[in-house]
Amino acid sequence: MPLAARLRPRNLAEYVGQQHLVGPGKPLRKAVETGHLHSMILWGPPGVGKTTLAKLCATQVDARFETISAVLAGVKEIREVVERARQALSQGCRTVLFVDEVHRFNKAQQDAFLPHVEEGLLTFIGATTENPSFELNSALLSRARVYVLKPIPAEDLAALLDRALTDPVRGLAGGHVTLTADARERLLLAADGDARRLLNLLEIAHDLVDEADGARTIDAAALDEVLRTGTRRFDKGGDVFYDQISALHKSVRGSSADGALYWLARMLDGGCDPLYIARRVVRMASEDIGNADPRALDLAMAAWDVQERLGSPEGELAIAQAVVYMAVAPKSNAVYKAYNQAMDYVRGRGSEEVPLHIRNAPTKLMGELGHGAEYHYAHDWPGAYVPGENYLPESSRDVRFYQPVDRGLEQRIAEKMAHWRALDAASDWQRYGAPRKPARKP
Repeated sequence: MPLAARLRPRNLAEYVGQQHLVGPGKPLRKAVETGHLHSMILWGPPGVGKTTLAKLCATQVDARFETISAVLAGVKEIREVVERARQALSQGCRTVLFVDEVHRFNKAQQDAFLPHVEEGLLTFIGATTENPSFELNSALLSRARVYVLKPIPAEDLAALLDRALTDPVRGLAGGHVTLTADARERLLLAADGDARRLLNLLEIAHDLVDEADGARTIDAAALDEVLRTGTRRFDKGGDVFYDQISALHKSVRGSSADGALYWLARMLDGGCDPLYIARRVVRMASEDIGNADPRALDLAMAAWDVQERLGSPEGELAIAQAVVYMAVAPKSNAVYKAYNQAMDYVRGRGSEEVPLHIRNAPTKLMGELGHGAEYHYAHDWPGAYVPGENYLPESSRDVRFYQPVDRGLEQRIAEKMAHWRALDAASDWQRYGAPRKPARKP
C-alpha cells in the first residue's frame, strides 16, 4: 500500500490537524464520542483529512461505512446503498454514507437519498473542495452541518513526517531513512498544508535515493528531482482563486504595493491567465482610483495591450507596473458610487422627458415644437460654462450624483465644481429672483 494509505489514522488520537473540530471539548468530537453523529459536509482543500475524518466518525459510533462518488454513482447505486442500510438497520447497525465530491451531486442523485437521511436510515457525510453555499442546493444544506477543514499546520505535518520516518511497521523505518535538515524544511514547505502530498513526496524521494550501507539519506538534490512543479495552492476557478483575486484588489485599494505584488505573483505562479488579471486591473483603475488619477486607467489598458501583443514575460511585467502604480496612486470611488446611485435612481423612476431646450432639432417641425429653443452653446460663454443651465429632467434638476473626494486630481475637480455652483447660484438670483434650493442627493 502507498505510504499515505498505510499511515491513515486508526483513531482520533492519531488524526493530524483540524484541532478546531476534533480537539478535546470541540463540538464534533463531543458528538462522535457520545454517539450522536449527525449529517455533515466537510469542506476543505485536498489532503486535509476529509475522507479520513468521515471514516473515523463511522468507526467511533460503530456504524457501517458506505462510500460513493458523486461523479460515478447514479440513482441505481444510491438505491443499492439504501437497501443495504435498511437491512443493516434491521440488525441494529447504523450506516454512514460518505459522498466524495458532493458538490457534483445532481438533483436526481440528491432526491434519491435525501428522504432516507430525513428518516434517519442514513447518516450523510459529504466531502467537497468547493464552497457548499455556491455548489449545493438548499435542501441538502438544510439537512447537514458544514464543517470547514483548514490546511494542516507545519508543526502537525512535522509530527506526521516523524511518524512516517520512525514507525517500524507502517512507515519507512524499515528502510533506515533520514532527511537532511534542508531537505526536511523544503519538504514541509512543499507539502503546503496537504498531508497526502507530504507523504507522497516523501515516498517518491525515498524510491529515488539509492541505498548505501543499509540506509537512505534524502537530501536537497533528491528533492530537486521530485519538486519540479509548483507547490503553492491554487485551483483556477474555485474558492482559492476568487479569494486571491479579492486579496489583490483589496491590496491595491488599501495602497499596499507589496501586498498587491505578492498576490499578483501567487496567481501567476499558480497558473492564472494573465489576461484575466489584466481585465480585473482595469476594473480596479475605474472603481478605486477613478478621476483621482485618470492615468491609472490608461496604464491598466496599456498593460492589457502589452500582455495581448507580447505575451510572457513582458506582459506580466507590464501588469505588475500597473498594479504597483495603482496601489500608490490617490484613491477615489466617487465615480463608482455616482454611477451606482445614478443607475438606482433611474431604475426607481419613470421615463422622464428630456427638457425641450436640450432636445435635438434636426427638422423644421421639431424647431417649431420648441426642440432646442433657448439652448445656450457653452463654448460661446466665458469658461465654456453657462451659469444656471439645466441638463436634467425638470423633476430631477436638483439631484447631484458625483461627489469628488479631496485627493489627487479630484481635489481640483471639486474646486471647479464648487465654482460652477457659485455661478449657478448667482445666476438663479438674476433669472428667478430667488436662490434655488440646495442640491439634494438621490
